[in-house]
Amino acid sequence: MLLRGSGTVGPWGWLTLFLVSCAAWASEITFELPDNAKQCFYEEIVQGTKCTLEFQVITGGHYDVDCQLEGPDGAVLYKEMKKQYDSFTFAASRNGTYKFCFSNEFSTFTHKTVYFDFQVGEDPPLFPSENRATALTQVK
Repeated sequence: MLLRGSGTVGPWGWLTLFLVSCAAWASEITFELPDNAKQCFYEEIVQGTKCTLEFQVITGGHYDVDCQLEGPDGAVLYKEMKKQYDSFTFAASRNGTYKFCFSNEFSTFTHKTVYFDFQVGEDPPLFPSENRATALTQVK
């Protein structure tokens, strides 16, 4: 997975994070969002893939930000204003680059610290050996 960020966050203008797991790709990032700023992240997603975006404002002001998620065609899939935290799950309707942005443009003097987790795909089982046949399960 390649997660790219862009915005008006000075030296943090381009963030790149690689996090690889067996069946799912997930990114967890905590970043500073200055007052009057917007930070966007981009992800290439294959059609039909289940995705979950979770976020929480952990410091600053009233602990709120605006958040918006857009599909590859620019259609808004999710939009919330002045939220402290939220979670949104969707299945990608088409192949392409999905964009999600956090905005603190409504604040004129308070910067925020935002944590988000963006998961693409299903989580692998925690205990894969639990689902296979063993001597005890075959006796049943």
